Amino acid sequence: MVQIRGIVKAAQVAQNRLQAGIAPGDVAAFKKFMTNSIETIEQFCAHGKMTPSQLPTRSRQAYYFLKSIDLDNLPLAETQPTQDKVQTIRLKNIKTQQGAILHKIANLASTPTPNTAQIEELAKTLIQTVAAIEKICAASQATPANLTRSSRQIYAWMKFLTYERNLQLHLQTIYRVKQIAEKLCKIYAQPLNVVVELTHLTGIYKCKRSLVEATLTLSEGFINASDETLEALVKAALFGKCQQTTRLIRDYAASEEYSSVLIELDLITEVIVENARGKCYNLDELFDKVNREYFASSLVKPRLIWSQINTYRKLGHYEPARDRVMIALTLDNAKIPEFVVEFILYHELLHKSHGATWVNGRRMVHTPEFRRDERKFKLYKEAEESLKKLTSYLI
Repeated sequence: MVQIRGIVKAAQVAQNRLQAGIAPGDVAAFKKFMTNSIETIEQFCAHGKMTPSQLPTRSRQAYYFLKSIDLDNLPLAETQPTQDKVQTIRLKNIKTQQGAILHKIANLASTPTPNTAQIEELAKTLIQTVAAIEKICAASQATPANLTRSSRQIYAWMKFLTYERNLQLHLQTIYRVKQIAEKLCKIYAQPLNVVVELTHLTGIYKCKRSLVEATLTLSEGFINASDETLEALVKAALFGKCQQTTRLIRDYAASEEYSSVLIELDLITEVIVENARGKCYNLDELFDKVNREYFASSLVKPRLIWSQINTYRKLGHYEPARDRVMIALTLDNAKIPEFVVEFILYHELLHKSHGATWVNGRRMVHTPEFRRDERKFKLYKEAEESLKKLTSYLI
């Protein structure tokens, strides 16, 4: 089978550019990039005596996505008044500060019942550190969105932990992973001192290991994971991957529970203009319709926004702390049927209506009752089919 490198990357670049809007001066260059990419793929296929439909799954989906872009009707970026460019802000000591906080967390999470006074002290440290970072940004007439990528990730992680429930769950999850690691070390007869960290990672996990010690760093996205998933992570990181652990990890990393946490972290530093009116769809109008049809007009309207952030294949998100529903700008497109946007909005409003259920310290959002109500959507099957096709293009 012919392997063509760069197809998925080209689709990712195109998707990001389309979501942000193409600058008028870049239209010609973007069209050339698209045309060259498609021609190159087709030439490689012809040379290999095959068609694009025979490419590996992700490459095939990426090709179809590129092919589906209407180059004569590209979304253009709105021109804005010229402003003084705010310089990217680099924080010298933020990694050191994070290291100190991680050390305090590790000590607290060594027991199932951490000292309340020490938790309060940690929470105070987080709040003060976050406030200091925000003050530095404000002094430069900027926001945390102007931080370097690394500093922005650490700031968002700290801000995330200033919410009491997030900090509690964070500590509980680290304790669970630590217990699982100790159990597996005994089973595999490998005495290791395992340090466990949860943070805002670009990847899923990483591990540094010597003969006597290992530092296992997991994505904060696993904060709601089951013991089975956490055990798969520990096995893969410390003792090697296998088909079963890989499947469990990938399945959870593709779940809404995982992506919801990542989106919440990203939203912390996103500068959002809260406008429910898109180019094609008005979320205020769709809310009124959905609220009337499915909630008997009883639901209090949350804040409704379109967002350009990476949606991790998740096209909507409800933030309870801000009572805000975010819908991916990907859906504000005339090619997307209105009922699909309504379904995503309905799904997120169900999160607002049902709330979260806590079972054995785990946050459960998709309860049987939630799924039952979700299937009450009039065009449920049609919406699900449309979303399967759409998300196959969101690489």
